[in-house]
Amino acid sequence: MMALTGLTPKQIVAKLDAYIIGQKEAKKAVAIALRNRERRLHLAEDIRDEVAPKNILMMGPTGCGKTEIARRLAKLVNAPFLKVEATKYTEVGYVGRDVESMVRDLMAVSYMNVKSEMEESLRESCKPKVEEKLLDLLLPGSKKDKKPSAPAEQGNALPDAAGQDGNSTREKFRQMLRDGTLEEREVEVTVERTNRMPSMGIIAGGNMEDLQSGMEDLTQMLTGGRYKKRHVSVREARKIITEETLNAMIDADKVADEAKRRVEQSGIIFIDEIDKIAVKSGQLHGQDVSREGVQRDILPIVEGSKVNTRYGVVDTTHILFVAAGAFSVAAPGDLIPELQGRFPLRVELGSLSKDDFRRILTEPKNALTKQYTALLQTEGVTLTFTDDAIDRMAGIAEEVNGRSENIGARRLHTIMEKVTEAISFDADEHAGETIVIDRAFVEDKLKDISADQDLSRYIL
Repeated sequence: MMALTGLTPKQIVAKLDAYIIGQKEAKKAVAIALRNRERRLHLAEDIRDEVAPKNILMMGPTGCGKTEIARRLAKLVNAPFLKVEATKYTEVGYVGRDVESMVRDLMAVSYMNVKSEMEESLRESCKPKVEEKLLDLLLPGSKKDKKPSAPAEQGNALPDAAGQDGNSTREKFRQMLRDGTLEEREVEVTVERTNRMPSMGIIAGGNMEDLQSGMEDLTQMLTGGRYKKRHVSVREARKIITEETLNAMIDADKVADEAKRRVEQSGIIFIDEIDKIAVKSGQLHGQDVSREGVQRDILPIVEGSKVNTRYGVVDTTHILFVAAGAFSVAAPGDLIPELQGRFPLRVELGSLSKDDFRRILTEPKNALTKQYTALLQTEGVTLTFTDDAIDRMAGIAEEVNGRSENIGARRLHTIMEKVTEAISFDADEHAGETIVIDRAFVEDKLKDISADQDLSRYIL
């Protein structure tokens, strides 16, 4: 049996803990689901296809970490990952995006990932080719493979760019190129025209990728072809030529095949705001009819179906779907029964407490206190947050969330901005200073919030 090489569930949770406070159950469910994706790939072929992904439904108030878990997963897993919002899709026949486009988008993400990996593996080997092409631009007519004149002709001919003097000059330029002394010299390169036609994604029905491709061809006809000439520096020309050379070295069909394999075997789609398309039973009218239609359109994709993409037909049977929603108005039971059944694992994320807010402010690698300290350090201002200041900001966040709209950890962004607003505005006048933010400082900056009952006037 082949050994599993990916992250274990404990390692996945540990990496999520570095950025997300609390929500242990959600992290554990996601970690197990990801590990099972890899375990399935090591099964015998006759049983592998029978193991269906255990899709997850995450429920919890806004700002509690659902989207952040998805965002961090995208960086953790070496698998095609796409985050979409259910509200962006509409039932076929209405204006908006059709639900199959999420699979096409995932396939596009996978294709670019595979292409980038292949380019990286070839980048070193393409450097000699790029160097020769740059020398051709710098010394027109001195191509390395140009044949020398016949001996009878050489006796009367003056040394040209392809002769001995030309070779000597080319080698001198090669050394100058490697030394970086020609980086700002201008050369003329031929580049592909950029398609500037507006996106056609707002048209409903059909495969928009085919329409977009047709519009690109029409644009090329109207603008006089696919290519144009540009005068750029050697530095910029190197980037352009490198990309062109890598594109020529890569087999697009192999990239598409590998991308398709990854999508079908380990792809992940995170559907956010799924509660916004839930409809209370017996209350179908107007817009609600379309919302239920979106659910019915999503259902076959989650169950497993074939979707046409520009890179081939993709089978969605083994794609892992993670859905999330606040469910503050609708309940999970308001989704159509068939769709509920396709998300057998349900995880409830709790509201954040004062202790959670305190930890969010200080513990994660991207903690807000660390972010603001680093931002102001760029202007020579050193910020120091005392424990009682952090405790007070956490307390105010909990209080405001309890008395106004509960927007979770997003409340801390506004509080931090209010506390540091004056310092940020006058940062240039405080260069070289150390500013201590303590409880008194926080209360002074947020006194209006504490005093006024209409908290939404100040913080949202």
